[in-house]
Amino acid sequence: MKPTRALIDLALSAVAGYVGTKAMEPVSMKLYELESPAARAREDAARPGAPYRIAAEKLTGVFGLEFTDEQLDRLSLAFHYSLAIQWAPLYPLLRRRTGLGPAAAALATGAAMSVVADELMTPAFGFSAANLDYPLVTHVRGFLAHLTFGLAAAAVVETGWRITGTRP
Repeated sequence: MKPTRALIDLALSAVAGYVGTKAMEPVSMKLYELESPAARAREDAARPGAPYRIAAEKLTGVFGLEFTDEQLDRLSLAFHYSLAIQWAPLYPLLRRRTGLGPAAAALATGAAMSVVADELMTPAFGFSAANLDYPLVTHVRGFLAHLTFGLAAAAVVETGWRITGTRP
């Protein structure tokens, strides 16, 4: 791949990660609202807090830093979006290096992010309760929301490729 294509892919991925997160958030919230009251109550009881907030608190604690609640809120938001921006380059990588079409690469990107980030990393680092503490519907909601992330990220990258003439 030419260096200019790699740079274009990285720039588009940054935008795609942001847009993908913005697209996924309302989907996740709507699915949460559709859950049964019992499932929501079980999830809320299991959740020790917002995972990105817990990550911000742990990281600042490791370095002995003291942040205000407002600063921790901003840091947790930065963690949330930076994870998405770091994950989004998977889409152009899959499109350029495999035979996957746009929809398959988008869904693979979202599914991989859901499994690795939400189901493996988040509980392993103590940013959430153990997976089995949550109802199944919580995991399904997260999976569907991340598929939305992948589809939105794909739309951004594919549009950018059309504009720049760098489509695979």
